[in-house]
Amino acid sequence: MTVTDHHTSKDAAPAIADPRIVAWVERMAALTEPDSVVWCDGSAAERRGLIATLLDSGTLIELDPVKRPGSYLARSNPSDVARVESRTFICTDKKEDAGPTNNWAPPSGMRETLHGLFRGTMRGRTMYVVPFAMGPVGGPLTRYGVQVTDSPYVVASMGTMTRMGTAALKQIGPDTSWVPAAHSVGAPLAAGQEDVAWPCSDTKYICQFPATREIWSYGSAYGGNAILAKKAFALRIASAIGQDEGWLAAHMLLLKVTNPRGRVFHVAAAFPSACGKTNFAMLQPTVPGWTVETLGDDIAWLAPGPDGRLRAINPEAGFFGVAPGTGRSTNPVAIDTMERDTVFTNVALTDDGDVWWEGLTDEPPAHLTDWTGQDWTPDSGRPAAHPNSRFTVAAAQCPTIADDWDDPAGVVVDAVIFGGRRATNVPLVAQARDWEHGMFMGATLASERTAAAEGTVGELRRDPFAMLPFCGVHMADHWRHWLDVGAAADVAGGAPAVFQVNWFRKGADGRFLWPGFGENIHVLAWILERLEGRAEAVEGPFGYVPAEGSIDHAAAGVGDQDWGALFALDRGALTAEAEDAKAFLDSYGERVPPAIHDQLRTMRSAIDTLD
Repeated sequence: MTVTDHHTSKDAAPAIADPRIVAWVERMAALTEPDSVVWCDGSAAERRGLIATLLDSGTLIELDPVKRPGSYLARSNPSDVARVESRTFICTDKKEDAGPTNNWAPPSGMRETLHGLFRGTMRGRTMYVVPFAMGPVGGPLTRYGVQVTDSPYVVASMGTMTRMGTAALKQIGPDTSWVPAAHSVGAPLAAGQEDVAWPCSDTKYICQFPATREIWSYGSAYGGNAILAKKAFALRIASAIGQDEGWLAAHMLLLKVTNPRGRVFHVAAAFPSACGKTNFAMLQPTVPGWTVETLGDDIAWLAPGPDGRLRAINPEAGFFGVAPGTGRSTNPVAIDTMERDTVFTNVALTDDGDVWWEGLTDEPPAHLTDWTGQDWTPDSGRPAAHPNSRFTVAAAQCPTIADDWDDPAGVVVDAVIFGGRRATNVPLVAQARDWEHGMFMGATLASERTAAAEGTVGELRRDPFAMLPFCGVHMADHWRHWLDVGAAADVAGGAPAVFQVNWFRKGADGRFLWPGFGENIHVLAWILERLEGRAEAVEGPFGYVPAEGSIDHAAAGVGDQDWGALFALDRGALTAEAEDAKAFLDSYGERVPPAIHDQLRTMRSAIDTLD
């Protein structure tokens, strides 16, 4: 696509647009100097036009309409393939309010930098104005935002991941708070300049301003860097809003589980990225009589309901899932979900116009075009799909989506689960002794690093509440907020019970001891039967673990020896674990709630009593 002239036209703002939004869009247009401004309405016709534009520019490749109807492949620039944590900033007035886990920059200095970068950045491009709702439109916990962007790929993604368009815009009245989100790929076009399929910049900034509820993102068109409704709003900014308003923004999936006796439970579970979260969100139980339905796969907002108990919504409308490792044998629901109307990013292309990635099938095809557009065979010695390749698809397409997944009132949360990828130390499952102990589990959660984040794959890092890259406030303040909200819920009639799971423990031979996937229902059933007083437990350093015979591990294909190893306690290793947790907590300084330190002391005392 070539830009042949440099004229500027402005679509008139819809009559329903709040004057504050119109004024902000006009300021952003004056700063970025786009050739035109388009206000998005979220219609099917609009999406067809966006897709046509993306096909014309080479950003999307249409897949075979019979094998994968309504679906497309995008290949990003190889420099733009994941969230860029090192370029993500929390801009608070005081550095200490951002906390030690966030990159901090002073708001005034960062605004000056961003204004310089955004000046003229949309020349030769269209500015799209994208109003969106996080949560069901009109719901009590739903919040609203408006993103401007020069990336039609981002607009199409926002149309899947949020309730985007006129319906959201209508909800923003004079008294409605809304989050302005400015995004540019950082690649202005001069007259006559040839565009590229995936414009981006080597300079990248993803900046959140919690006090003013603003987001600015520059230089990337990828996922969480550019789809600003997702991590930037739904977690970083929402954690600040929730702290002020008395609710919680959580990096958690949501499940609806019905037991054989017909009782319905709702579970919120926090896992770091690429640690089995999507598989758990779409769990296919292997135990007869249990039904698991999907409410959300990544983010939950929890707030006290009318009775004081915590209720949760999934603020998103789509899934932005990791493709590698997802296959018919591991997550058949995900495979069925993406049979149609899906945008794949950085996966491989088959010779017959379909997609492939490592883990999709047991055997790879004899020939592929890899995620960079190069020929690939099984002897190529490199992955065909990028390890962080993705699929973007509407949640409503999921075969296991619950009928009430988008109920504006949300669902009552019965249990909270924390889980990470741990090869040692952490047992398969443990129940917290009380809410404070559960918050200690969340605060000290650790996982082996994955391709979804920068760093060495396999390296262990503490990832409290699975929020390390996503918390828009001081992390210790986030823990205190969880403690306070849970304490209020407990007074009102019962806070959720809290558990910790670890599907990834390994034996001395490096083999996974637990089969995972559908067999995780055995653990989930024990968790929910604990809530009914139907499952036995014994106490240990991690809390309450299953008593002998309370889980039929043989039915999951796990022998007695491996079952014992899943709960084995090594005093020396656990002492080192506790020391590491202490050092981690100490790094947060005096803002760590005393209750968290108290729980660590309790754990250390329990470890000291081990043989």
